[in-house]
Amino acid sequence: MATELDKVDVLTVGVGWTGGIIAAEAAKEGYSVVGLERGRARDTEDYQNIHDEYKYAIRYDLMQDVSKETVTFRNNREQTALPMRQLGSFLLGENLGGAGTHWNGQTWRFLPYDFQIRSMSEERYGSDSDLLGDDDGYQYQDWGITYDELEPYFDRFEQTAGISGEENPLAGERSNPYPTPPMMKTRTLQMFEEAATNMGYSPIMMPSANLSEQYENPDGESIAACQYCAFCERFGCEYGAKSSPEVTVLPTARKTGNYEVRTHSNVVEILTDEDDDSQVTGVRYVDTRTGEEFIQPADVVVLTSYIFNNYKLLRVSDIGEQYDPETQEGTLGRNYCYQIFGSATGFFDEQFNTFMGAGALGMAFDDFNGDNFDHTDLGFLHGGNMALTQTGSRPINSNTVRPGTPSWGSEFKNDSIENFTRTLTVQGQGATSPHRDNYLDIDETYNDVYGVPLVKLTYNYHDQDVERQKYLTERATEVMEEMGATEISSSGELTDYDIVPYQSTHNTGGTLMGDDPETSVVNNYLQHWDRDNLFVVGAGNFAHNSGYNPTATVGALAYRCAEGIITFLEDGGRLEE
Repeated sequence: MATELDKVDVLTVGVGWTGGIIAAEAAKEGYSVVGLERGRARDTEDYQNIHDEYKYAIRYDLMQDVSKETVTFRNNREQTALPMRQLGSFLLGENLGGAGTHWNGQTWRFLPYDFQIRSMSEERYGSDSDLLGDDDGYQYQDWGITYDELEPYFDRFEQTAGISGEENPLAGERSNPYPTPPMMKTRTLQMFEEAATNMGYSPIMMPSANLSEQYENPDGESIAACQYCAFCERFGCEYGAKSSPEVTVLPTARKTGNYEVRTHSNVVEILTDEDDDSQVTGVRYVDTRTGEEFIQPADVVVLTSYIFNNYKLLRVSDIGEQYDPETQEGTLGRNYCYQIFGSATGFFDEQFNTFMGAGALGMAFDDFNGDNFDHTDLGFLHGGNMALTQTGSRPINSNTVRPGTPSWGSEFKNDSIENFTRTLTVQGQGATSPHRDNYLDIDETYNDVYGVPLVKLTYNYHDQDVERQKYLTERATEVMEEMGATEISSSGELTDYDIVPYQSTHNTGGTLMGDDPETSVVNNYLQHWDRDNLFVVGAGNFAHNSGYNPTATVGALAYRCAEGIITFLEDGGRLEE
């Protein structure tokens, strides 16, 4: 028998960036907020002496325990989906702060083109263009919001996080400069900048949540300056110099006195009002230590977990219509997207200090991103951000060897040591296209440790993805040649997607936003079309992926969502643009 608790104004399911932003904004307005986090509590003090590469980068101490919950995977509907038994292609965060704790800090705004990819592509290439791929199963659609509408929320996120950067001539217009200057420009970045400039491109320092200087944000939270220690991705920051929920929005929410975080609290169901199916009443959750069940009523419920869990809770709670790839009807689970990478690794005679670095220390250019170049004869839409990063070459995972070198033995060891500080990689980060056959569902066979079905991922690359990756590889190779590498090893062409090894944690889709309930799950305030007091915010809202890391866009959507929630609490009803 579940114990029913006292009702609160706002309940968030998950306490990372999105849950923290919504908690801070609602709590500052005087509303009572509870955040349910299924992992444990943690803060900057817990990351002291965390430079243990094996524990955190290899054994994934900060990540989700896949023995308790994972996803099942298949390339197509004819295959049997099987569980991902250990973390592979993507690393799912867990515990307070979520993936916002172990992220690298690369903080790009999506391009104006991203939000209107369908309409802008039709305008440039024609509504019947083969590039749109309607007859080939591609499902390009606009987001129901424009870059200009979202720009103030991008600015709010950057000011809160203190992002270090410089203006990008190929990106959308900004209302304010970045709050802190760009990070230092190392020798390797200077080489990339010189090569890209010589080729007529527009390189800039990467926007970074590893701050270039001490910063106090508008809420009075202090963020330290980066020490360039090279332990960012897969690690928490022991200096408090990587903007994360623990050093920004969560302290702000707590200081109001209106916020409570409950850790070890795993939500298993969203509860719908029996008398009014346009409303939810709260959630049912399990204490992961004792097994006790609780019902937490709330005026507003906000799903602020990772995309798989947001999708899963809607699906098992029977909220919304599951997407059917056969008929292309339904919206829940639609347009799952991932990323592709086209890279070139160069071998040099000189040594670089690549053992130092930071998660977002890099230079990049967008000449081949979005629609910044003509796609007429290329066979694909969109593109990718081209970058060289110096994130820090840690010794266990840094074994770059020349093509043809054995993968073990004395020759492998010698080549690994020789090239440890003599290799650089230029990489084009692109997205995979939304396709009718790439989607989320729930598994009929496998459950998590609480008896709830696992998420089933059906996903593979398609022709546009293959061509886009090939194109980015060619461009990356040209840049590396201009940088003067003595030997270059370039990415091979894509074959079937495999869920191992690690590739990117930038999963998107499944709970799309839009202006039409027939093609989206939530409106542009992230309010569910079928439940007025239910909001869903995260990268699952993306109608397609981009050539960027998603966090800044997720943060902007969270601020947009928070505004909508406060308006709803004041006025009720359906939010309209």
